[in-house]
Amino acid sequence: MLTDPLFYLVAVPAVILMGLAKGGFVGVGNLAVPLIAMVISPVTAAAITLPILIVQDAVSVAAFWRSFDKRVLMVTLPGAAMGIALGWFFAKEAPEAWIMLGLGVVSVVFAGQRLWLERGGRVVAPNHAPAWFGVLCGVASGLTSQIAHAGGPPFQLYVLPKKLPRDVMIGTTSIFFATVNWMKAPAYLALGQFTHENLVVSAALMPLAIGATLGGVWLVRRIDGAKIYKVIYAILLLLGIKLIVDAGLALAA
Repeated sequence: MLTDPLFYLVAVPAVILMGLAKGGFVGVGNLAVPLIAMVISPVTAAAITLPILIVQDAVSVAAFWRSFDKRVLMVTLPGAAMGIALGWFFAKEAPEAWIMLGLGVVSVVFAGQRLWLERGGRVVAPNHAPAWFGVLCGVASGLTSQIAHAGGPPFQLYVLPKKLPRDVMIGTTSIFFATVNWMKAPAYLALGQFTHENLVVSAALMPLAIGATLGGVWLVRRIDGAKIYKVIYAILLLLGIKLIVDAGLALAA
């Protein structure tokens, strides 16, 4: 993998997308794991990108750690821990084809939801949702985050209707996902994915991710992101469909 040109052909744009997402193009980073999973195991793809996410999260938390909603975190984080445990069990017990299928389904659902919203559709949630709903959203966020680092939509489903002030929303989201990503680390360690080779690859891609984050901050203020989002989500939808088809063929063999 360290010297495989095909791996870097997909890993470099994937990591750039992760950086752009942290820099302001929220959601586009969800393309990273499905893209890398085209050439390596989905679990390995997620393990390689996790240290990069943890470093990026540290920057976000440092900037907004004074602004957050304590109750939202208290409701969602326990559920996220349960979702991560479920994701770990799934990755540990299921054949790779089933993991690929799960990643494909998560990709299609996320891309479909985002394209629906881009076309003016709505995903309705109550402004004052009960705590149990927040816990369920936390479970869904932890599960999808463990599988594909794609825990944003379930978390947003619970939090966005609350209409928190901007800095509180950003701070709460940053702290939630920084905590979730640290909680995922033991699961990937238990799966044996933090190998020397994987960590070296993560370190090699880290400067690119940081540069892309800074570039995202610069770009988001200067260009219309609407068209970019639509293209990214359409690509994610196609990648998800391909992962589902490949998984189906492997399971049928």
